[in-house]
Amino acid sequence: MIALIFAHPYPDRSRANRALLAAVRDLDGVAVRSLYERYPDFDIDVAAEQRALAEADTVVWQHPMYWYSTPGLLKHWFEKVLARGWAYGEGGTALHGKRCLWVVTTGAGPSAFRPEGMHGHPMEAFVPPVEQTARFCGMRWEEPLVVHGAHTVGDEALAAAAADYRRRLAALLAEARGGDDE
Repeated sequence: MIALIFAHPYPDRSRANRALLAAVRDLDGVAVRSLYERYPDFDIDVAAEQRALAEADTVVWQHPMYWYSTPGLLKHWFEKVLARGWAYGEGGTALHGKRCLWVVTTGAGPSAFRPEGMHGHPMEAFVPPVEQTARFCGMRWEEPLVVHGAHTVGDEALAAAAADYRRRLAALLAEARGGDDE
């Protein structure tokens, strides 16, 4: 199973995140957990979230990039759910060996993520905090799926990214099942 942790505070305003989610939502074995729907008051049910992660073979964190990081509720989710003694530290092996895929959308196009671009750094410079969160919990980091220019990405490019997302999740599900199905 895949636990898809979706963290977008305004999903109705995000054509890119809606398209990505629609591409994978119907895959057998994908459980979408929309954090802003579940926890509008930020009062996270830690036990329920930990159960969902424990049942999963793969964890996906899908969200828009906010100030070079995750939206506030996902950061809060990390702090509460990925607890010492459960996800890391002594006895904290619940996530060891699970795969982790980061699916992130950016408002700016790829050219903004260069030393001379608006953000002053390549996209790879913003990956380490999220990657290290997964690795610190013993998860196996997958190559992230980044959709740049979420506000302006063309229909064809967005459809291609959504199809790639679906293929990647289907392959992870097939691998977990030990087979070749979608």
